[in-house]
Amino acid sequence: MKRLFFSITTMLVITFTASAQEISDHAIGIRTGDNDGFSTEISYQKALADINRLEVDLGFRSNKNFEAWKLSGIYQWVWNIDGGFNWYAGFGAGIGTWDNKAIEDYDDDGLFINADGNIGVEYNFDIPLLISLDFRPEFGIVNDFGDNDLGLDIALGIRYQF
Repeated sequence: MKRLFFSITTMLVITFTASAQEISDHAIGIRTGDNDGFSTEISYQKALADINRLEVDLGFRSNKNFEAWKLSGIYQWVWNIDGGFNWYAGFGAGIGTWDNKAIEDYDDDGLFINADGNIGVEYNFDIPLLISLDFRPEFGIVNDFGDNDLGLDIALGIRYQF
């Protein structure tokens, strides 16, 4: 049983490592979805190794009734599917604040901290352009922003690579 487990684990590691594609050192752009009202985020990716990178996203929202900001950091693994087409997965955390000004005498504001997951696909063009589509569940750890402590976000990302 131990040999079988070791063999399967070794094969998976070799498969993921062998199919890795070189990722850009830096990428900056936008990530647009609708996670609890942070529709568009400024997004930055930094390669850490051949198949690992860090993604940092900053979202903000402000109008006469509401103000909020959120900073998320996601550690990702990137694997090649074919050519410039990759898939990735990762985990991280987010922190932010919100202030609901719509209802007077209603104390609805504060700091929140999330645990984040991330899985998605991306296409790396021959020009320095990267387009991605990802799914990011966010679990409220300290306070929760939105209606409950689980936020589900599907987003489209467009980034310039350098």
